[in-house]
Order: sequence, then structure tokens, then C-alpha cells
Amino acid sequence: MPGDPIAVAMSGGVDSSTAAALLRRQGREVIGLTMQLWNQRRLPELQTGDGGSRRCCMLDDVYDARHIAQTLGIPYFVVNLERHFEDRVVRPFVEEYLQGRTPIPCTLCNCAIKFDQFLELAAAHGAERMATGHYARIRRDPTTGRYLLLRGLDAGKDQSYFLFGLTQAQLARTEFPIGELTKKEVRRLAGETGLPIAHKGESQEICFVPPAGYGAFIDAYLREQGMAAPGGDGEIVTTNGRVIGGHGGVHRYTVGQRKGLGVAAGEPLYVIATEPASRRVVVGRRDDLLRREFTVRSVNWFPFEELRAPVRAAAKIRNKHEAAPATVSPLDAERVEVLFDEPQRAVTPGQAAVFYDGDVVVGGGWIE
Repeated sequence: MPGDPIAVAMSGGVDSSTAAALLRRQGREVIGLTMQLWNQRRLPELQTGDGGSRRCCMLDDVYDARHIAQTLGIPYFVVNLERHFEDRVVRPFVEEYLQGRTPIPCTLCNCAIKFDQFLELAAAHGAERMATGHYARIRRDPTTGRYLLLRGLDAGKDQSYFLFGLTQAQLARTEFPIGELTKKEVRRLAGETGLPIAHKGESQEICFVPPAGYGAFIDAYLREQGMAAPGGDGEIVTTNGRVIGGHGGVHRYTVGQRKGLGVAAGEPLYVIATEPASRRVVVGRRDDLLRREFTVRSVNWFPFEELRAPVRAAAKIRNKHEAAPATVSPLDAERVEVLFDEPQRAVTPGQAAVFYDGDVVVGGGWIE
């Protein structure tokens, strides 16, 4: 393994750049690859000139990645995956919102692009292994021989939630060089190595959604594709069915949303559910968001191939959600039922539920 070439997914940020630098320091033969995923000049009507928060995969990031590769003295290539990205990330993102669910495009990108298409591209460039700048860790269970996914050492930066879909074959060929480091240590190492992006800001937003927001993006994307958003205007109703306002499309709302509802009330209101068929957005009080029980589909397991009996785990239903104690019970080969010990807020269809045993990711899937 140490003598084999390894391809690093270089985003132009400090994390992937430091990952490449650490591998070079170990004497590894490193190849830098940057994925061109989305044409930032598409949908120009949404480009307001207000950059807002940094988005990943911008054109400046490609320049930074190329510069880092030159600094490290490694071969570097930009690979165009725009068609795959649109087919497997952007379109599913739009379709999920139109069906009343809230997708996680970063997880879709990890599963369908970064750890799928990228591995094929790495092999085409002579590298059978790949590395990324994710804050996560990989271990192999000496008893079962299965690869395990663990949280990153830096709890505040841990990205294991977005990686729950990785297969055993993908984990076998993947390395996370900064998984044992904190963000502070990563920036320090970047500075010591002479990388010019040591203090570069974080990327916060979805790469293909402009500052105008995801609702405006969906409308513009559908227009570009010659399609109309199904349904259109509808009613905003309370949990008891009382109409209190109107809206311009259910795809502009997500469970747990408080701001931008466009209705006046004597107390804070939250989106409880979206109903595309009836074009209704249901709102209610904060306590109306609490749920104990839900189902999860397309579950991927790490310590074992299939869940055969109920297990106790800490279940995480959003990236920023603090994993809470729950019982996870099998319903069939791909679906489980999750029962929290205590009700949790905003269990959102389309989001991921990821199950932990300490630092080990037991498995994860999509909330129904």
C-alpha cells in the first residue's frame, strides 16, 4: 500500500490540501484530481452578485487546487463530471423537494460521485486508492474483516453523518488522512507545509444553489428544462386545518422551518409537514414537531451485512442534531423502525438517520 499511487480529491480547500500534503510527507506517490461538477454560469438570472457564504467547488477553488498541487510537486488533473453530477445529484435534489422531502445533496454527491465515479477516475490515472479531506476515520474489524466508519477525532468537524452510504468496497480503497486531527491542527500543518490556503475560509453552502436559495433554484432549473413546477400556489394551514395564508409552492418549505412563512401569528409557527398532493403546507407550534417513532429506508450497515434483531444506538437525524438514544428494529432487508427514548424535534422525510455506537457508525439510511 505505501508504494501504491493514491489519488486525492482536491477541492482547493485547506482540508483536502493538507490531506495531500500529509500523504506526500509519508513518501506516498500522490495524484491530485479536482472534479468539475457544476457550471456556475448556468441559471444566470439567479446570480445576484452577492456571494453570501462560500460555496464549495467554485472556479477560484480549482485555481487554488492547481496551485497547491504545484506547491507539493504532484501531477494534477481536472476531471469533468457535470453530467453525472446533474443526473445523480441535482435532478434527485429537485425531485425530492417536489415530492415534499428535504434531500441532502452532499450525501448524494459522496455516494454517487466522490466515492463512485472518482474511484473509477483514480484507477484510470493509475491509482487504486483515493483520499479525501473528510473528518472521519476508517478501521478494519480484525474479527469480521469488515471495514468500519468512525467519527472524526474533531467532534465539531466530524463528517461521518454524510458518509453513511459508503460500501465495503469503497472503504477498502479509501483513506481519510486528517481524520485523526482537529481543524486547528490541520490549519497549523498547512501553514508549516507552506500551503497558501492555510487560513482560507470554510465552504458552507450547496455548490449548485446560488444565494437566491433552493426554492428559486428549483423554479429556475425547471424553467431551463422546459418543465413547470407541479401544483403551484396552495394554502398554509394549521394542524387543525384552519387556513391562515397562502404560498407559491410546497417545494419552498421544509419541516422545521420557521422563517419566511409569510403568515402573521401571535406565536412562532413552524412547518410541520408539506403535502404536495393537496398543495398544503401545515404549520404548528414547536411541540408539534416532536416525534419518537419513524421508519428509515435503504439502510447501509458497517459492522454487519444485515440487521437481524433490534439494537440500541444513538440516532442522529440531522448533521447538527445531537445523536439521541434509540432502539433500531428491522422491518425487512432494507428498512428499519426507529424509536427514540425521548421525542426529538423535526424528524424530516428525505434527511438521513445515522446510527452510532460510540464513535462507530453502525449504519444509516433515508428517513421516510
